Amino acid sequence: MMMAVSFERSGRLHYLDPGPYRPAVGAKVLVPTDTGPEVAECIWAPQWIDEDIGGLPVCVGLATEVDLTRDESSRERRAEARVVARRLVRDHGLPMKVIAVDYIHQSGDLTIYFSAPQRVDFRALVRDLSARLRTRIELRQVGPRDEARLQGGIGPCGRDLCCSTFLKNFEPVTIRMARDQNLPTNPMRIAGACGRLMCCLKYEHPLYLEFRERAPKLGSAVESPEGAGTVVGYSVPTDQVIVKVAETGARCACPTASVCRSRRAYEATHGRKREQPGDR
Repeated sequence: MMMAVSFERSGRLHYLDPGPYRPAVGAKVLVPTDTGPEVAECIWAPQWIDEDIGGLPVCVGLATEVDLTRDESSRERRAEARVVARRLVRDHGLPMKVIAVDYIHQSGDLTIYFSAPQRVDFRALVRDLSARLRTRIELRQVGPRDEARLQGGIGPCGRDLCCSTFLKNFEPVTIRMARDQNLPTNPMRIAGACGRLMCCLKYEHPLYLEFRERAPKLGSAVESPEGAGTVVGYSVPTDQVIVKVAETGARCACPTASVCRSRRAYEATHGRKREQPGDR
């Protein structure tokens, strides 16, 4: 079985093995972390899945009143640190933006994530933060993709950002992937909220590569259910080829499996088939 939880409202999903527990949607549960169990909200109730997925962290249990009180105290501490950090950054005149704050309840340490166009000398800022908050402070600079993941938001598709919901790792995305999918190469059209190329360009890219390997090339002569014609376009999501019929000049969308290349074009690509003794 598998369940999904989130530490923040509409935040990134984390998948767990529910173990012996069966929490309902909205219930508070304890999730194992490197710094100890943390309180999270159940987003997907435990359910059976077809695939056997191993290595998932196991739910520690249902959150008690003590756990909820500790979690509320941690939230207040993070909110206080965020306000103090932003105020001191402004006072020091540093070109940096506070993105998020992480608080470890056991040790009382605070980790502040920030973004900046370049490296920043924040040694004086750390001293003032430690003196004001009376704890150990660690500052970490993050890149544009991590900033979008931590802040969250809505993408051009109208849905929550992939990086703030289900993506665990950032994989390389190139402009070549947009070209292979016949998308505009204008960076403003294919950029995400972080200003970099959208991660979703990688989702369907293997499908386009596989389609082009088996589909007839543009401009090639083919035989279609509507008659002989020429390939003038593709519809990869529907697995169809756009054919311009030679006799009528009309265009039709035909399933790739129903479109055959001419024998001459096939032999030019794959070579002449050797005649077998049983073919006679």
